[in-house]
Amino acid sequence: MIAWFWRWGPVAAQMAAIFALSSIAKLPSLPGGLTDHTGHFIGYTLLGSLALRGFADARWQGVTSSAAWRSVLLASLYGITDEYHQSFVPGRTPAVDDWVVDTAGATIAALAILWIARTRRSGANRDV
Repeated sequence: MIAWFWRWGPVAAQMAAIFALSSIAKLPSLPGGLTDHTGHFIGYTLLGSLALRGFADARWQGVTSSAAWRSVLLASLYGITDEYHQSFVPGRTPAVDDWVVDTAGATIAALAILWIARTRRSGANRDV
């Protein structure tokens, strides 16, 4: 049970943070003039990274194409539920472009981590 919380607790925490922010009717502007899309991208890049960690059992050897695409799917589906949730929050509206950015963030995170994992594995094979 502890191992499950170690792998999936951060995913649940990030989902809760996204849900909490989506529940705020009027979010303040992001610092440094960052756009709403930048916020979505960062939030879902983190969610995709954490989900990949969960699917990989928190091991570099577990970072596979399958784990990467499952993490993108999980983050993308959560993005859909987040946009739907916003339809019930006064002053907020669901937006397809936000979901596209959410999915793009998760995809880029998964691809970057997959590349790093493969690079680590190929480097380890050269050392043998």
